[in-house]
Amino acid sequence: MTALLTARDVCQRLREAALGVLMFNRSKTPSDAGLIAVDIEGWRLLLDFEGGHLHHCEQCRCPDGREWQFNSRYGTDPVNLLSTWELAQIENLLKL
Repeated sequence: MTALLTARDVCQRLREAALGVLMFNRSKTPSDAGLIAVDIEGWRLLLDFEGGHLHHCEQCRCPDGREWQFNSRYGTDPVNLLSTWELAQIENLLKL
């Protein structure tokens, strides 16, 4: 049985990208309904980004195949765990 990623695992990658420790690459291909695909050194995230604001992380897959999926009813969204400064840094990276 494969262990799932936690919201904290995903948040840590976002934090490291915000700090510039890990490379953050936004996909150039347009996606559906404000969702943007990003790669943080092999971690593939699908982020809900509309109107210049990051709303939540839809899903994440790490290089070893473990996954995290957004569930609005249960659990915590990794974006909610970011500090105000970290969130602003990620939003700036998404605007580039």
